[in-house]
Amino acid sequence: MFFKKKDNVEENKYLVKIAALLIHAAKIDENYSTIEEKIIKQTLIEIGAENKNIDELIEDAKKLEANNNQILEFTREVKNMDETNKIKIVETLWRIIYSNKEADMFETNLMRRLEGLLYIDRKVMGNLKDKIKRENQK
Repeated sequence: MFFKKKDNVEENKYLVKIAALLIHAAKIDENYSTIEEKIIKQTLIEIGAENKNIDELIEDAKKLEANNNQILEFTREVKNMDETNKIKIVETLWRIIYSNKEADMFETNLMRRLEGLLYIDRKVMGNLKDKIKRENQK
């Protein structure tokens, strides 16, 4: 597990915001697939979500994402993570984007914005993109 346990309410809010960011990335091309949701669920479990609560967490995140025009609330949670966990989330974002083998202009624009909002070095962002792109071409 990547994170120290917080109390359940705080942890759930934290994970819901991260999930909302991932869902936002999945929905930005207007094609939210079961593959993308599987990637999101797996990442959430890897960062501390309980498997038994994952569907409820996803539903809460979908509602939050649908009712929020700004991604700043979601990125704040990721921005405050340590570098290893930030990289994990950015890799997941690229996995979601390349789950259909291509990145469209909306997805690319989102990642360019997130690079700045999350304070990710441009070279690191490019390397992560290339890594995930190569993995999905196999």
